[in-house]
Amino acid sequence: MKLDNPRLEVRYVDDPESLKTLIKALGSVAVIGLDAERASGFRYSHRAYLIQIAIKDVAIYLVDPECFQGDQWAKELGSAMAKTTWILHAATQDLPCLAELGIRPTSLIDTELAARLGGLERFGLASLAEVLLEMELAKEHSAADWSQRPLPESMLNYAALDVDVLFELWGALEQTLSEQGKLDWAMQEFQHLVGFKAKEPAAEPWRQLPGMSKIKDERKQKIAASLWLARNKVAMEKDVAPGRLIPDRSIAAVVAEPPKSKSQLASNKQFQGRASRTMLDLWWRSISESEAVELGEEERSTDFIPNHRSWEKRFPEAHARLTATRPLIVDKAAELAMPVENLLTPDILRRVCFEPAEDVAAQMMLLGARHWQVEICAPLIGAGLDLALAPPTAEA
Repeated sequence: MKLDNPRLEVRYVDDPESLKTLIKALGSVAVIGLDAERASGFRYSHRAYLIQIAIKDVAIYLVDPECFQGDQWAKELGSAMAKTTWILHAATQDLPCLAELGIRPTSLIDTELAARLGGLERFGLASLAEVLLEMELAKEHSAADWSQRPLPESMLNYAALDVDVLFELWGALEQTLSEQGKLDWAMQEFQHLVGFKAKEPAAEPWRQLPGMSKIKDERKQKIAASLWLARNKVAMEKDVAPGRLIPDRSIAAVVAEPPKSKSQLASNKQFQGRASRTMLDLWWRSISESEAVELGEEERSTDFIPNHRSWEKRFPEAHARLTATRPLIVDKAAELAMPVENLLTPDILRRVCFEPAEDVAAQMMLLGARHWQVEICAPLIGAGLDLALAPPTAEA
C-alpha cells in the first residue's frame, strides 16, 4: 500500500495557543512518535527546523521552532515530552538537535537500532515500512533544505509521514525481537541512548581534512588551518554549510600544491565551490597570511590508542590479540544475525586487545559495553586472548 498522505490529522504548531494545545495533549499519553528535520548541507547550524510529534489515534503535530522567540517555549514543550517514551528512527541523528533546544529524553525506542538487532537486512525507515508493514513511503524530501520558509505542503506531508508509521513499526519490531530473545538487549541499548551526546568538535578540525594525516610540512599545515578558519568564519556569519562555500577537497587540493599568486589560485581547476571565485580575495589573503597562524599540538586524548592498521609493525602483540579475537566476534554476530558493530563496537574491541585488563568483563563495562554485550563477548575475547598467547603449532 502506498502511503501518500498521513492517516492522522496534521496540526501545525506555530504560535503559543497551538503549543499550549500540544502540551495539554502530551499530558495524557505515555508514548509518542518523534522526528526532527535539520538543514544539513545547507546551514551552518545543526538545529532542528521542524519537530514532528505523533500522538497515537489523535494527531500529528508539526512544531515550527522558527516561529517562537526565546527558549521558554522549548522548556515547556521539553518538560511535557520528558514524561513520555519517544519512538524515533535513528535516534542519534535527532537527539543532538533536540538537545540544542534543551529537549532531552528520559526514555526512548529506536526503530533503526531495533531493526539492526532483529536481523533485518535494510534499516532505513522506508525500507522497514515496506518490509514489515507493506507500506510505501515517499522519499523525495529526505535531503531537502528544511530552513526555507514557508515550507511547501509536499515537505510538510513528507515530514508527517515520517512519524505516521512509527507506532506500527515498533509493534512489528518488538514482536520480532521478542521471538528472537533479544528484546531485553534492545531495551538495554535504548536506555544507553538516553544519555547520548554528540561528539565534541576537535580542537583543530582542519586536521580532519582529506589527506591531512600525511601532511607533515608545517607551511602546508598552516595554509590548511588558515583556509579552514576563514571558511568557518564566513559560514558561521552567513549561516551556510561550510562545504557550500568551498568543499573540503578544494582546501586539500590547495594544501597539496600551494599557489604562489592569486592568479595561480584562480587557475587551479580543483579549487571549486560556489564561493571559490566570488571570495577569491579572502582565500588568497588566508593563504598569503597563513604564516601567522599558530598551530597547536596534534590532539591526543588521554585514552588515545594508535590506529590499528599500524599494530602489525609497531605493536605485534596487540595485533596478534586482535587478529585472534576479531573472527570470534564476527562469527558470533553472524550467528545472532546482527551487524558486528552492534554486537560490539570496533573501538571497544580494539581497546581491550591493545591493552587487556585482568578482568576483561569489567574493562568492557568501563569502556561503555552493555551487560548483554559483556555476557556474550567477554568469554569470546578471553578465548581470543588465549589463542594469541598460544605458541604456534609446528607444521607436519
